[in-house]
Amino acid sequence: MQFNKILKPEAVRVCSSVSSKKRLFHELGAIADSVYGLDQNTTIDALMERESLGPTGVGHGVALPHARLSGLDGVVGALILLEKPIDFASVDRQPVDLAFALFAPLDAGVEHLKALALVSRTLRDTSVCAKLRANNDPATLYTIVTEAQSQQAA
Repeated sequence: MQFNKILKPEAVRVCSSVSSKKRLFHELGAIADSVYGLDQNTTIDALMERESLGPTGVGHGVALPHARLSGLDGVVGALILLEKPIDFASVDRQPVDLAFALFAPLDAGVEHLKALALVSRTLRDTSVCAKLRANNDPATLYTIVTEAQSQQAA
């Protein structure tokens, strides 16, 4: 599993207007619609439904919202850097400023778990997160996460 297989450069954004978890999900839904052709409302509903099972804020300012959706052939993702951290009910109660969403087919199985593990492992690296937070150019953010994986493998 590689970042460049699940994340398109145009699915990386820096947002200044997101002020809540719900607004973040709306932004992720818009990305899913414009980049991957997924229905925005269905995506938002699926993210909210998954979040109702338990918060996907994993700590240290990182959230990994995810949902299973029909109409996908494989796992895809979106990365958002928030200029202002938001409350996310994270496990460590810290506000979130990095969100990496994964959208998986309804029957994704192990592929979804591999993608989640890849993203989680990468965003647990404090140096990767520091680099992401120090940049506000989506192309640079994309490069940071895709290069982080190759550096981890080395």
